[in-house]
Amino acid sequence: MRHVSIVGTGYVADLYMQSLATFSDISVRAAFDRNPERLAAFCRHWKVPPADGLAQLLEDAGIEEVILNLTNPDSHFEVSSACLAAGHHVYSEKPLAMEMEAARTLHRIAGEKGLLLASAPCSVLGKAAQTLWKAVRDGRIGRPLLVYAELDDGFISQAPYRQWVSASGAPWPFADEFRVGCTVEHAGYYLTWLIAMFGPVRSVTAASAVLDETKLGNLPTAPDFSVAVLFFDHGVTARLTCSIIARHDHAMRIVGEAGTLEVGEAWDNSAPVRLRRRRRVRRRLIEMPFTRRIRFGEATGRKVARFGSASMNFALGPAEMLDAISEGRPCRLTADLALHLNEVTLAIQQAGSTTGTVRMTTDCAPLEPMSGAMGQTEIRRG
Repeated sequence: MRHVSIVGTGYVADLYMQSLATFSDISVRAAFDRNPERLAAFCRHWKVPPADGLAQLLEDAGIEEVILNLTNPDSHFEVSSACLAAGHHVYSEKPLAMEMEAARTLHRIAGEKGLLLASAPCSVLGKAAQTLWKAVRDGRIGRPLLVYAELDDGFISQAPYRQWVSASGAPWPFADEFRVGCTVEHAGYYLTWLIAMFGPVRSVTAASAVLDETKLGNLPTAPDFSVAVLFFDHGVTARLTCSIIARHDHAMRIVGEAGTLEVGEAWDNSAPVRLRRRRRVRRRLIEMPFTRRIRFGEATGRKVARFGSASMNFALGPAEMLDAISEGRPCRLTADLALHLNEVTLAIQQAGSTTGTVRMTTDCAPLEPMSGAMGQTEIRRG
């Protein structure tokens, strides 16, 4: 049996528990939250032992254990640095830190101590992302040139979000969500896919804005809209849009010289990936009206219960870290990736209306595909 411990038992912790249940060989050894009532409710619901404090949780943790930092974003640096200082591997919810200097400090400490450090999201390890990635590698659309990716979630401030409650009774943390912003919370879902397929982002040209200024009354909030043009090596350019204003749209299209790959939902690990061909008919160039679904002979990922429009397994990342530790190999979700993702995300969020183009200073090695994504690819009419 392999073990993780949880720091932070709020809304997202329940999603991790539902996901961890798909791994029979992973056990939650203990949990801690600075809110004793929230900790008690979580531990009672999930039958997890509560820790008396963060120091006690870290003292009792094993050397091959992974600590899941599921606290609110402003606490990520403080908690992760304490875990690393105590000699423990850390998997943090996004972002790695709210400031790049803090993120670089975590990256440095992990490297000096030889510890694994990674951050969410981990949907790049899921079936949809791996299927899309392999279709690109197999040349299904020829040379990829352009990507359109959308992460719009509807007009959230008008939704009944005060009624959203997790399985163990935690309210959706709307104040944190509005202060942190949809770019920091959501951009990583497609950024990790793009970095896996096309390598690190070399430069970002972005803009962001606060459009609904009343979300938290008179209190300041983060941008609720951003759009970025991302430039990768080898001629690939992507446009990524995030908002909690426009109607729900999580579609991605990768346009290549020979066709287009399409996926409709970043938050569904099993979302279908479809291929749309392009044909010349007489004097016209036609995008074919029918698509074909691309499948793998061997499935990847583990299904979890759907919540809203999403069906994501939040435990794929922690499980990958535990696999890397037990197998003595590098983790696919590296500290370099977490740091680069942090820099790109903050560049988009902080762009405002005047920043313009920003060149990235971080880098990361190519991700290794999951073994299940290396099998035979099938294309079926859909």
